[in-house]
Amino acid sequence: MSRGDIYYWKCDRASAFQPRPAPDRKEMARRLQAEIREKLGDGSARLEPFSSQGNHIAWRVHHADGDRVSFLRVEDGPENDNSLEVESHLLDRVRSERVPTPRVIACDATRESVPWAWQLIEYLDQPSLQHWYKSGELDPETIPGQIGKAIADFQGVPVEGFGPFRVDELLRSGELIGHHRSYPDYFHLRLDEHLSTLVTGGLLTGPERERIHGLLRDHAPLLEDERPCLVHKDTALWNLLGTPDRITAVIDWDDAIGGDPVDDLALLGCFFDEPFLKRVFAGYETIRPLPDHFAPRFWLHVLRNLLFKAVIRLRGGYFERDDQFFLIDSGANGQTLRDDTRQRLTTAMKRLDHPSSFPAFS
Repeated sequence: MSRGDIYYWKCDRASAFQPRPAPDRKEMARRLQAEIREKLGDGSARLEPFSSQGNHIAWRVHHADGDRVSFLRVEDGPENDNSLEVESHLLDRVRSERVPTPRVIACDATRESVPWAWQLIEYLDQPSLQHWYKSGELDPETIPGQIGKAIADFQGVPVEGFGPFRVDELLRSGELIGHHRSYPDYFHLRLDEHLSTLVTGGLLTGPERERIHGLLRDHAPLLEDERPCLVHKDTALWNLLGTPDRITAVIDWDDAIGGDPVDDLALLGCFFDEPFLKRVFAGYETIRPLPDHFAPRFWLHVLRNLLFKAVIRLRGGYFERDDQFFLIDSGANGQTLRDDTRQRLTTAMKRLDHPSSFPAFS
């Protein structure tokens, strides 16, 4: 399955939300351990299971010198996706003082030796910022500005085209080239499918689906003639490692695309309100100015991001979880997440309906 056919991998991949037999992790570990020992020339490399709520099966890898530990991520889906090659490239490509990333040790998405794609990266023994946020220890004064600066910094990485990047082109030329020639082609991909899912699941009504179509038509010119920039596409706190007041790594570039410079900023609007967002924007503006027509573009992208995220939350059973789940705030539950998702969808529609009510944000 080509990533050119999907808007967001977690909800649009062929096996999304489909039950699959549980993998034999002991057998996987045995074969991957042998693979890593051979590829790295480290005959003592040892895999230790790692519990992760992310998209990949993961292990810690302990190396021969005893002190060095790395992190192994494995993609075992039936799509035979090889985008770990792109993710590995981006970890090295975006690294800077403002955008720290773990070092890539090895990656093999060919499935020639083992039937899975795997990536070995530096292990960083720090929690995500979501951990500090849920514990009430995250510094709301310093962290948002650092996020804004990081986004502005990695937007300087050159890309061509829109949507997910083509692995074949990256391996051939070393360039990041999206599957789509125009941004509207990518932006509207799977839109009807996402809307129908949310209507069926009770998060949207039929009239609201038509209202969203109308809002997107009314604001369609905002999607035209934009040069692509690098978009992480999941700049959430769980993809930022660090301390309560400092980002030490930006991780999980699996879903990065060529897209609109407002998109990553708007994704934060799916989780945070104006005080936090204003600090993010202020940090961004220390590196580059906010894009033209920022407010309507911001809400347009908040709405599009909420639509695909709501599909994942609904079909992935997130609304039945408790606060042990990474996405749900301490003391909250799945119903709280459902109510918040619904409220934010409504807010985004209202903001697009009444342009004069846009907050200044800057």
